[in-house]
Amino acid sequence: MDAKQLKWAYLLVLSLIWGSSFILIKRGLVGLTAIQVGSFRIIFAALFLLIFGFKSLKKISARQWKFVAITSFFGTFMPAFLFAIAETEVDSSIVAILNSLTPLNTLVLGILIFGIQFQKRQVLGVFVGLIGCLLLVLSGASAHPGQNYYYVVLVVIATLCYAINVNLIKKYLHDLNSVSITTGNFTVLLLPALIILSTTDISQRINIDITQHSVFFVMILGVLGTGIANILFFKLIQISSPVFATSVTYLIPIVAFFWGLLDNEMLTPIQFFGAFIILIGVYLSAKK
Repeated sequence: MDAKQLKWAYLLVLSLIWGSSFILIKRGLVGLTAIQVGSFRIIFAALFLLIFGFKSLKKISARQWKFVAITSFFGTFMPAFLFAIAETEVDSSIVAILNSLTPLNTLVLGILIFGIQFQKRQVLGVFVGLIGCLLLVLSGASAHPGQNYYYVVLVVIATLCYAINVNLIKKYLHDLNSVSITTGNFTVLLLPALIILSTTDISQRINIDITQHSVFFVMILGVLGTGIANILFFKLIQISSPVFATSVTYLIPIVAFFWGLLDNEMLTPIQFFGAFIILIGVYLSAKK
């Protein structure tokens, strides 16, 4: 399989995995707090990666460890907690749709900070995407008064973190293989996640059946949706471009939407329209 076919294969697999991540977070929140979900997600991913990728750490130079640590914070640590906290108030399908802002933010930060070239059409795509985001959020807040849509700000912050992450990887870690980057990221985060988890009431919850079920779902999320998916994602960044790699968020909302339907989540017609506008914006910004 050549590089062009391979990058599309990675994109499809990632969309299926990450599209399912939002319902796994929701299931984790049934018996765990958002902080516990985020901590367990990092811990399970770290243990999995250290088992299979420990030898790859030798490939990380002393100079690169600094950027590995920075990308671990922006690409994994912050989003793991921000998404979990957001889903305590907002439907998982809405969070998945707002995650589509990642390519737009990747472009904006790439222009402002990393000096990438851009076209007028791409800037138009950013504005179109923002209009769709506002439409989605405002109509959702009106249709679902029981949900606190201020929490979508956390999702936007998480997409900014992802945008910083992919630009940093492309600029500073392009010559490091994806297994090394991913394993290095979670090696850095394992101890902080364990410390954060220990400050919660997990020792009192862990013997409860509902908590154990939630831990199981987060284990799947950590190993498959975080550990394995990050390896594929970093590889995708290296064989394509940051904007193409983050265009996986085209397909994530579709997968997440069908999971949401199975879990009795519904979008209003205006929210569907807002989601469509966001994807148009992403298309305009990512198209060469």
